[in-house]
Amino acid sequence: MSALRPLVLLGSATLLLAGCADPSQSADASTSPSSGTSAAAPIAKNAALAAKVPAALKASGIKIASDVSYPPMDFFAADNKTVVGAEADLDKALGTVLGVKVTIVNVPFDSILPGLQSGKYQLGVSSFTDTAEREKVVDFVTYFDAGTSLLVPAGNPKGLKPGGDSLCGRSVAVAKGSTQALEDVPARAKTCKTPIKVSTFPDGTGVNLAVTSGRADAALADSPVASYAAKQSGGKLEVAGDSYGNAPFGIAVPKNSELTGLLKSALEDLKASGGYEQVLAKWGLESGALDKFEINAAS
Repeated sequence: MSALRPLVLLGSATLLLAGCADPSQSADASTSPSSGTSAAAPIAKNAALAAKVPAALKASGIKIASDVSYPPMDFFAADNKTVVGAEADLDKALGTVLGVKVTIVNVPFDSILPGLQSGKYQLGVSSFTDTAEREKVVDFVTYFDAGTSLLVPAGNPKGLKPGGDSLCGRSVAVAKGSTQALEDVPARAKTCKTPIKVSTFPDGTGVNLAVTSGRADAALADSPVASYAAKQSGGKLEVAGDSYGNAPFGIAVPKNSELTGLLKSALEDLKASGGYEQVLAKWGLESGALDKFEINAAS
């Protein structure tokens, strides 16, 4: 989710540990839009990079915090235990390149950055837009380009548009802590004569259900998530107009971590081998591929 995180540490929550999906294997046909349609990319350990991984992390593995409710980026497979999705596959691929075990921890979205700051997790991979505000508390390594899309009921009965003032006076669902919630809607509200009625939900699932159930007129969400939700809705949802505000997603890393440079190098290794494009193609996300990866691109 492209969200600006509240920086207050939240109380402890129940964490669900789940192994990432292997990008060289197809997920369930119900979860992967291009399951079994392409050969596996040659993802392999890079001995030189693996040698630079701190010994403590080689022994313990890397805990990656993610809000596992955000298809096609991160979500649970049919067994409700295995984490699948584009980001989950990328996590696994990066672990392979660096020769280290990775474990995805299911964490509420607005608790991830505080968890990184407290040392609970080594990385946060959950569709974070790299922003200057977030860079004050964590570092980012960019890996994907996305914007915001408007998700509406099929047929767009109220004629809503991503631009202009058509959302004024309407009920709009957003995810808690997201850029859409903290930046987009407030900016729109400044030009509205009739206020936007904002409904905030803890995760992407709640946002989508609000629109399909009629509790919200529309939703604002990251473009790959909105597109996937529409495709998986059985004809109940569609994306209105084009996405806007494109910016890179970044892997969140604690400030001054030794992993930051290693992750950038590992992504470059994946791109050179074809593994990076393989992961994105599996989920139909090739349009979000980056030509180069950057550290703290917002600044």
